[in-house]
Amino acid sequence: MKPKVTIGYHASHEQFSPGMLLGLARKAEDAGFGALLSSDHFNPWTSAQGESGFSWAWLGAALQATSLPAGVVCTPGYRYHPAIVAQAAATLAGMFPGRFWVAVGTGQALNEGICGEAWPPKSERNDRLFASATIMRSLWAGETVTTAAPVRTVEARLHTRPTQPPLLLGAALTPATAEWLGGWADGLITVATPKGDHAKVAGAFRHGGGEGKPMYLKVDLSYARTDEEARSGAWDQWRANVYPAAVLENLRTPGEFEALEDLAGPRMVFEKIRISADPKDHVRWLRTDIDLGFTHLYLHNVNRNQETFIEDFGNEVLPEIFG
Repeated sequence: MKPKVTIGYHASHEQFSPGMLLGLARKAEDAGFGALLSSDHFNPWTSAQGESGFSWAWLGAALQATSLPAGVVCTPGYRYHPAIVAQAAATLAGMFPGRFWVAVGTGQALNEGICGEAWPPKSERNDRLFASATIMRSLWAGETVTTAAPVRTVEARLHTRPTQPPLLLGAALTPATAEWLGGWADGLITVATPKGDHAKVAGAFRHGGGEGKPMYLKVDLSYARTDEEARSGAWDQWRANVYPAAVLENLRTPGEFEALEDLAGPRMVFEKIRISADPKDHVRWLRTDIDLGFTHLYLHNVNRNQETFIEDFGNEVLPEIFG
């Protein structure tokens, strides 16, 4: 028996105001989307995107305004102390039982660099991430936590805790990170690629100890009613985001991402994002993701025309997946 599949809507705070995203979340629920995923940025990737609302405030509103489960990918240990992430997640999980999850990743200097600390190499960020996850779980278990480096904590204790702690996923973009996460995270979240690299990430997660744990997938796509519109929308909004993670995670300002835009050719962009005006293409791609074992798929239409995307996928894509 195949596990139940959820198709969710990705709320991109870098591109849209919180109020607009709240309306889009309602539209997505009405159209048949079954969940929400929130980004968590301090800066947008580029000035053309132009927004960056506070995800944790928005999540409370979205969970109240809809009946959908929701999650967020964040980076504890820099602009958020893990005790604060644990408190915020515990509050949402307590108010909306069974409907909230949180994923943790090593982050980008774009968002965490505002703290003024030196941005460490990936190995140090991994150590900091694992320490943060351990602190969060200890707090959810009711412990009083004091820790030294790499994340200092002094007599932290959560006085308000949910009956059931939220699911704690790990975010990975490479097989190496996914394999490491497999041993300690409750599940995986990664990003789909047209070339299918997320299949390798999924395999590495299972190999590292994640067999049987849930796997979530963010799907970057560009849909419009013509291929030309879909391509131009992806080019306008997302061409700075198509470089390897080792590059993107070390850039500090939207201006640095904009400098990369001039170097990204159309082929490079279109190889990183699923672009098609044909709903049947998206159905086929999503079925492949499901066959890989991903049970929660969050669709991010990277262009600005969200209403058409929600309407058409509600009418032509979701019924095919669940029919």
